[in-house]
Amino acid sequence: MNRAHRLAALVSLALAAGACSGPKPAPKGPEAVPVTVGLVEARDVPIEIRVIGHVEAFTSVSVRPRVGGEILSVFFKEGQDVAKGDTLFTIDPRTSQADLDVARANLERDRARAASAQEDWRRYAGLVQKDYVTKEQFDQIRTNAEALAATVKADEAAVQNSTLQLGYTTIRAPITGRAGSILVHPGNLVKANDDKPLVVLNQVRPILAAFSVPEANLPEIQRRARTGTLAVQATPSGDSKPSMGTLSFVDNAIDPTTGTVTLKAAFPNAEGALWPGQFVNVVLTLSVERGAILVPTQAVQTSQKGPFVYVVKQDLTVEPRPVVVARSIDKMTVISQGLKLGERVVTDGQLRLSPGAKVDIHANADIHDSAAAKL
Repeated sequence: MNRAHRLAALVSLALAAGACSGPKPAPKGPEAVPVTVGLVEARDVPIEIRVIGHVEAFTSVSVRPRVGGEILSVFFKEGQDVAKGDTLFTIDPRTSQADLDVARANLERDRARAASAQEDWRRYAGLVQKDYVTKEQFDQIRTNAEALAATVKADEAAVQNSTLQLGYTTIRAPITGRAGSILVHPGNLVKANDDKPLVVLNQVRPILAAFSVPEANLPEIQRRARTGTLAVQATPSGDSKPSMGTLSFVDNAIDPTTGTVTLKAAFPNAEGALWPGQFVNVVLTLSVERGAILVPTQAVQTSQKGPFVYVVKQDLTVEPRPVVVARSIDKMTVISQGLKLGERVVTDGQLRLSPGAKVDIHANADIHDSAAAKL
């Protein structure tokens, strides 16, 4: 085969190969990024202050003896609920009873003396007018009668005091509350007004929760409190059910060392969920913001220019949108500027996104594994 024939054969093979291979496919675009999305919602949300507080007894009384003697009996058990007026302890009453008997006897004696002196006064008043006795004698009789009348009044006061002292040998509950540990048992001797209490009673229904807030919040709290009652929630650690109460106290001074002011809230505590000394999560509700714009908190990202969210547009591409965050509540964030009701925002998968990126919306939130598998 000559050179011309070989060249013709090569050209024919090249044309045949080109005909068999067909048109080349267009290059693929960037792969869609798997994400989950949430809707921009409008809700009524409370304006709240959240702090840690501690529970205090509404009233706490250390019961102490007012007379000395031996403790004879205890009429309650430790940790028992007692009502106001219930008998708690009795102290040996014999010494107080003897003092009362002496006071009564003195009163009867001096009453008899005073009655006799009054009779002498009346008799001598007639005699002095007839000059049967001297004026000096009459004055002496009158003075004696008046002195004995004063002695009777002192005896009456002594009887009242002795009666009180005898009554103090029976110690009664001054408030309705929960009894603590019994600190003095039968057989022990106690002194009047001893520093050591017999028992401590705590009133737990109602009960108080004390907490502190920054002084910057004080003007708003005072303004809201003047227009109505402020609701307060208290939730013990590990408990999901909050106790509901109302703000009852605002301290009259700001602590200069911490820049905070102490507040207290009262709770009915009918079920006994709150206990003195307990730490609680306190939520003070100031007002309710109507129609606030909210997004899931995980949708909000932070850049050097501030917070932003990725908004999913109609063509399934994303746009980074700067937003103004007002506050967070539960798992939602209140947005004051930057979003409109009904828009879709990316809640997971933001790390692979860039402006204009195409997204593939997934229903489930666990997209990190699938995204990693495609890398």
